[in-house]
Amino acid sequence: MDDYLISLFIDDEMNLDEKIVFVETVHTSRQFSLEAVAFLEQEKMLRALPAQMPASVMPRLQGNTVFSWSSLFRSRWQPMLATAMILMGLAFFLTPSPPTLTTQSEQRFVLYLPQASQAKIVGTFTNWNPVPMQKIGASGYWSLTLKVPQGEHRYSYLVEDGNRLVDPTVIAREHDDFGGENSVLVVGGGDADPVS
Repeated sequence: MDDYLISLFIDDEMNLDEKIVFVETVHTSRQFSLEAVAFLEQEKMLRALPAQMPASVMPRLQGNTVFSWSSLFRSRWQPMLATAMILMGLAFFLTPSPPTLTTQSEQRFVLYLPQASQAKIVGTFTNWNPVPMQKIGASGYWSLTLKVPQGEHRYSYLVEDGNRLVDPTVIAREHDDFGGENSVLVVGGGDADPVS
């Protein structure tokens, strides 16, 4: 406990209660007073050493030395520690985060519109950009297979002059903010309506 108090005193890390205990102990114990002065003399000698002096030249300290993180990083180590912390911070902010692995499933979209001259699909999985569907011969069917990321998606079909249709094979639907309706598809959740 005595060495700990001396270390706190040297490193100027005492609160008021600890300072009171320290002063009372110095006044009541001659041995504690001598140890405190010896530690202060050692600290004074260490602070006087040139920062670039090799460790082999540094004198060995006698007696019980008290380890202190704050004295370790004072003067000599402070510039290196600051540089290391700056480099670690830069590395943290400049290192790109690993790409998020999104599971994708192939989804086949089929629409029966024999009278249509064109059909497209738009949705969250296309960033609402229209993607043309392929006409299947003279059958009246339109088809498209896309890789769709796992999760819940909204989509609809665009036909002819931009008319929007929900997918008639999907029961789950949702009204959008523009007065229209979208089909809701859940991929990878197990509760998705099948899209044939």
